[in-house]
Amino acid sequence: MEVSRRLIAQDPVRYVAATPPGWLNAHSGPAGQAWEQLALPVAALRHRASVIFSPANLAPLAWPGNVLVVHDAAVLRQPRAYSRSYRAWHRGVGLAAARHARAVVTVSEFSRRELVELAGLDPARLTVIGGGVDERFSPGDGSADPQAARTAAALGLHRPYVLTIATDDPRKNLEALVPCAATLAQRGIELVWAGDSRSQFGRTRPLTGLRALGYVPDELLVGLYRGAEAFVLPSRYEGFGLTCLEAMACGTPVIAADCAALPEVCGDAALLVDPDDPSAITQAVLAVCEDGTRAAQLRAAGIERARGYTWERAAAACDALLRAF
Repeated sequence: MEVSRRLIAQDPVRYVAATPPGWLNAHSGPAGQAWEQLALPVAALRHRASVIFSPANLAPLAWPGNVLVVHDAAVLRQPRAYSRSYRAWHRGVGLAAARHARAVVTVSEFSRRELVELAGLDPARLTVIGGGVDERFSPGDGSADPQAARTAAALGLHRPYVLTIATDDPRKNLEALVPCAATLAQRGIELVWAGDSRSQFGRTRPLTGLRALGYVPDELLVGLYRGAEAFVLPSRYEGFGLTCLEAMACGTPVIAADCAALPEVCGDAALLVDPDDPSAITQAVLAVCEDGTRAAQLRAAGIERARGYTWERAAAACDALLRAF
């Protein structure tokens, strides 16, 4: 959405948004899938479009000129993390769309390698264009920051907290944070989890010790990041790692898993840990919470790292690619 919005803003003649009826979510369920596969090509014909740019892993098979963004190969690498229907649709329609597209954009070198290996995509038709951080994500002043204070009041956060943001997805590995939550609680710190549950994901056991906020609206996200002592993401599989960059941009120290795309995106601006070692995760989080010098170093490095990822850069790269068609 961020890239599409910027493409339309910079050239509203060349780029036109095709949107479903207001009552229909085009990216969820059979009705949305039908709109994408049937109504979207009709809209493209009406606008005499040469290319449909689809930013969310799927594209209409009937259209001969697709350029689509495939964020990762998680449904192929970790199929049991998804419902049967979701898995079947993405492995069938999604793969077919990617294999027949004029070009496929993905968000990291890690995802590029995964799509070549698991989906059999032609490397020559794969372009890496990383995501960006919205300009509203910017450094604050910790607990003294007014936006962080307002967010804490709105969400009932009355104690220091460490933050994780993730969907209720098994590959996010949130169970690894349960021991960390218990240790932090002994020190008067909450481990706060923001994120929604989705029908395509299934959880086998409840998460104990984490304070679940559920979905947090966009207007509270910046303050939520800024007010955190640290941000932690123990995910075993990330095609990019946008939440880590958003935390960095807000001046929040980051602890992330040392696998998938997270080392590529975070570089040396985060503490990287084994996601299958809850003790190592706990020790890394404690190191940030209890060592002011270490936290300050990570804040500075994270702010600098996040500056290299902007949506303007991503939109410009997509524009250059699309103009080739």
